[in-house]
Amino acid sequence: MADPQLLSRVRALVGRQYGRVYAWDAVNAPMIRQWCEIMGVDNPLYTDPAFAQGSPFEALVAPPAMLQVWTMEGLHANNYPPGSTDQNPYEVLKLIEEYGYASVVAVNSELSFTRPLHLGERLYYTTRLDAVGEEKTTALGTGFFVTLVMSHFVEKPEGDEPVGELLFRVFKFRPAQAQPAAQPEAAPAKAKRPMPGVSDDTRFFWEGCAEGRLLIQRCSACATLRHPPAPVCMQCHSFEWDTVQASGRGSLYSFVVMHYPQVAPFDHPNPIGLIELEEGVRLIAGLSGVQREQLQIGQRLQVAFETFDEQLTLPLFRPVVE
Repeated sequence: MADPQLLSRVRALVGRQYGRVYAWDAVNAPMIRQWCEIMGVDNPLYTDPAFAQGSPFEALVAPPAMLQVWTMEGLHANNYPPGSTDQNPYEVLKLIEEYGYASVVAVNSELSFTRPLHLGERLYYTTRLDAVGEEKTTALGTGFFVTLVMSHFVEKPEGDEPVGELLFRVFKFRPAQAQPAAQPEAAPAKAKRPMPGVSDDTRFFWEGCAEGRLLIQRCSACATLRHPPAPVCMQCHSFEWDTVQASGRGSLYSFVVMHYPQVAPFDHPNPIGLIELEEGVRLIAGLSGVQREQLQIGQRLQVAFETFDEQLTLPLFRPVVE
């Protein structure tokens, strides 16, 4: 049963409106172009001025899904532009935490749009604590579902215009008491690497890895390389294909380092890279022989095949020693 004092304090906050958080930059074409490139969006309405001029908008517009991007603080947390509020819209989470609900997990996020954004428009958003549900017990534990709504506006001399909303819901909870594990009669079996799903389209790749060859799918009609493998060429729509053996040399296009959750049998921290091969295609692979602080975008890499559990050979990438 939740503490009555907590419930009283929480309910007093519901409906509270928090001040403005401004965008660092006005809507601009370079950020749109970079976002579209990263997300794989090729709609010319967002990047081709000539095409956009002939559209109902008569100019370039930003993808609606970029709404939240314009008002993000950047690399450093809470680094907002001058004039932004110093109020903490998450104060209800701190309050709930004081009563022993120390854990939090994101539940869902919903983005809605009124219209696309135009170049030169400057945004801000305000936050409203929309709801705090009754105490609930789930498999994770007991706590409260907290819903915040960020309303986004475009500044205009004649009056600011609403252009979209972001609904963000989290579960703030006290973890369930873990049941003591039964003592195993024998040591648990060592976890093995999960086997990849193999289909007629991908079998050549895994068979090549087993032979120490990095094979890339190639369209027989137009010679376009593609990875991951697919049944049809995205350029000419041919179903005919063969393979070409890649050199195994490339550069680090991007990367992430997995710290948590720690999943056996992987070592942690676990660096995973997006590698751009010399042949022009990109693939995702594990990085070995390098520490997190040594990783640099653009650094040269070379494939190194490693076999796990005597049954799975994977292409990992190591830095090239100059």
